[in-house]
Amino acid sequence: MATHRLSSIMLSCKNRLGITSRRTRAAVAGAITAAAALTAAVVSTSPAHANQFTYGPDVSSYEPDYNWSASPAKFGIVKATEGLDIRDASFDRHWLEMAKKGIVRGAYHFGHPSDDPIAEADHFLSVVNAEPAKSGDLLVLDLETSDGQSVSQVNSWAKTWLTYVKKKTGVTPLFYSNWDFANTYGEGLASYPLWVAYYGRAQGDVAPPAGWKSWTIHQYTDTPIDQNVSFLSPEQLRLLGRH
Repeated sequence: MATHRLSSIMLSCKNRLGITSRRTRAAVAGAITAAAALTAAVVSTSPAHANQFTYGPDVSSYEPDYNWSASPAKFGIVKATEGLDIRDASFDRHWLEMAKKGIVRGAYHFGHPSDDPIAEADHFLSVVNAEPAKSGDLLVLDLETSDGQSVSQVNSWAKTWLTYVKKKTGVTPLFYSNWDFANTYGEGLASYPLWVAYYGRAQGDVAPPAGWKSWTIHQYTDTPIDQNVSFLSPEQLRLLGRH
């Protein structure tokens, strides 16, 4: 998610796309097994006009008072948890406000590959499942740091977390990362819908990394907050969530 969200690890350098992890801005600067046919039909692999996209921001406790009622968002994603025991302080409010607005909601977990993936997944699910669920709620793994682990270890960690959450919920989670990280660590994850951060390009003007043949959500800027577009309609996004 946004550069500003990392609470315990700060990445030290920009990637070759000219962006950093969305959670490191304060430090450095101050889809789809449930609907494979749907993915092939409606997820874009090439640029399209902005009016073809569905807009939605993603937020965390760094935007505790984000005004959902005034937002043009058709979907929104909020940080729920991080690591083994961190719960985002604004999760409850954002989750409720998105429900009031009637838009597609998503909750994400910021992962740390130095921890046990099952324990992290259980922490995420304990927080999300404690809130009233709605059909179409999206679940997301946000993975942006290796925690000093090898490529194979990070890749295995991600697969374990994603497989476990899918088994427990019946929902295929989305996988979020910046383009370079996904390209390096994302081998074998193409069955999970891709939410990719790639800044400095037009909305939707991003080719999928690693083994993905398509992207589902494109995070195109973190100014003034994280902003995203999807080639899917709100109704199509809901098909990726709880049901």
